[in-house]
Amino acid sequence: MWGDIAIAFLLAFIVSFMLTPWSIRIAKKCGAVDVPKDERRMYKKAMPKLGGIAVIIGFLISIIYLLFVMSIEGSINIFETDDYYKKLLGILFGIIIIAITGILDDIKTLKPYQKLFGQILAAVVVVAFGVKIDQVNVPMVSQIGLRMEISVILTILWIVGITNAINLMDGLDGLSSGISLISCLSLLIIFALNDSPMIAVLVISSLIGALVGFLPFNFAPAKTFIGDTGSNFLGFMLAIVSILGVAKTYTAAVIVLPMLVLGLPILDVAWAIIRRVIKGKSIKAIFSADNGHVHHKLVQKGFTQKQAVLILYGASAILGLFAIILFESGIWKAISFLLMVIAAVALGYKNFFEQKNEGDEDAKFECTVCKYIYNPKYGNEKAGIHAHTPFSELPKDWVCPVCGEKKHVFERYDK
Repeated sequence: MWGDIAIAFLLAFIVSFMLTPWSIRIAKKCGAVDVPKDERRMYKKAMPKLGGIAVIIGFLISIIYLLFVMSIEGSINIFETDDYYKKLLGILFGIIIIAITGILDDIKTLKPYQKLFGQILAAVVVVAFGVKIDQVNVPMVSQIGLRMEISVILTILWIVGITNAINLMDGLDGLSSGISLISCLSLLIIFALNDSPMIAVLVISSLIGALVGFLPFNFAPAKTFIGDTGSNFLGFMLAIVSILGVAKTYTAAVIVLPMLVLGLPILDVAWAIIRRVIKGKSIKAIFSADNGHVHHKLVQKGFTQKQAVLILYGASAILGLFAIILFESGIWKAISFLLMVIAAVALGYKNFFEQKNEGDEDAKFECTVCKYIYNPKYGNEKAGIHAHTPFSELPKDWVCPVCGEKKHVFERYDK
């Protein structure tokens, strides 16, 4: 198994790493370039956004090659085991639909309901080819089979929900791809502990390889974005592989473990729905973009974009570890782990801000757009900011005197 995992990872990594520069050139030629139009965007220059193509191609080449080789050597037979040939065909058709929808959105910008239609259609195709949540195993109760219509609806909601959850996390350099990578690693460990089907292990290993090959181009400062093509694909595949991979567990893991592993994007999208409905006072408001996502809040708190991404990586990793410990060691050890993490984070948070605030009165901040440096020693007299005014005390509506950008684009200058 480990040889297959290594090959799946390396092949996807090599293809994705080699194709990402190509995707940048293609994006520029076909106009798939994201231009910052409002303050909700956390970047300030035009950025190509077809990196998802490289991830998808790397994944597909890896999984197709492995299935071909393993079928020849007789270590896997997709035609005799659980109709995997049929399920894989449905997943392939679903990927094609998701990719076409994402590419059209990255080039032409689709309306929200058009993107949702593509996501639902891809989910329906996958379910029609046999990928379903058809039972839940409840501790001390036994298996509970789901009626066909409930199974279909639940699976479609799960796939569409996770697809959108990952898509909405795509707001900072390397955020959605990094969180997807951490989620994939967590699921791979659970699959290995669970003796999950080999097909699920191959799929998750190929996803990991494709993401590792792409992330060097996407982590801050990014050279390209994964785009809706990539973020929709990642959410789509994470939803599907979680169904394929945890079906043998003795708990309600078909839903619970993936929900824990993907807890950060799930909570973020759930809160976004509630927030938008309350603010807009209608269901239509769900489709209205805002700057209330968790990554926006961290930047507004004064963290740099890179710090915000690393914090969210840490949160995602903690949730993944919690799911692994819960599955392998039980609820009490999982709760003990979580309590210790909470204590450590609380202590670290306090110390971080104590150190951060030390000398803040004299700290300089640099505009990441035009490289203007705000020096508290001199202030900004033209804007009515007197000398010896710390950056943290500047008005919320203060802007860079050179390029006019707002405070959130500034980062601490320690040179």
